[in-house]
Amino acid sequence: MGMMYYRKTKNIFDPGSSEPFKLSRSKIELFTQCPRCFYMDSRLGISRPSIPPYTLNSAVDNLLKNEFDLLRENGEAHKLMKKYKIDAIPLKHEDLPRWRGEVVAYEGAMAIDPKSNILVNGLVDDLWVNKKGELVIVDYKSTSSSKEITLEGQYKDAYKRQMEVYQWIFRKLGFAVSNTGYFVFANAMKNLPKFDGKLEFEMTILDHKGDDSWVEGSLMKIRKTLSKNDVPAPASSCEYCAYRQVSAQIVKALKEKL
Repeated sequence: MGMMYYRKTKNIFDPGSSEPFKLSRSKIELFTQCPRCFYMDSRLGISRPSIPPYTLNSAVDNLLKNEFDLLRENGEAHKLMKKYKIDAIPLKHEDLPRWRGEVVAYEGAMAIDPKSNILVNGLVDDLWVNKKGELVIVDYKSTSSSKEITLEGQYKDAYKRQMEVYQWIFRKLGFAVSNTGYFVFANAMKNLPKFDGKLEFEMTILDHKGDDSWVEGSLMKIRKTLSKNDVPAPASSCEYCAYRQVSAQIVKALKEKL
């Protein structure tokens, strides 16, 4: 049985509505990658094809959350935080489960940008608090690489933007937020002599000094893009748009031969 595709009917932008438009952090990233794909998703209800969930990544995320939660109760720092000389402890806050999306699925932390009238939401992995009382945004990442873990590369730029959106959200919620956030990488080792039915991970923490000054400007661009009736041009690097264009050309050429 082939895959069936349904046009979505929720979270569609209505140019005539005065209600705040709810937009997830991932949709902001989609706009950054390709305004055309974003417009088709959020204005026309035609989303990119979905991909299978990364269940192993989710399992690692949950295990890390459990590990840090044990320390959170006692106000203790993790050994990794001590190793990397991070002067902070896991934040204990009654709203943390909601910010993680554990209370209402996919809701997370939310803040509105009054200029664009867009309500931005995102699911944080963790929050720490430093000695200054500032919130520290923390994101868990799973990978398997024999190379040195860094924050260099195109898709790593998306990681950085993700963190900066979270920093923006919590500043909008009235918190003092540190410019420096941390990525906790769990790197599955694949060069061990034997498997024995278990994965072994090497843990690394990388810091990122965020700059969320771009967020509100992007939200205004998003509002203007969605308010137009014209579909934006495809991004030159968008594989999805390239596939659609080539497919349409091939189908047209075949019809002309018939």
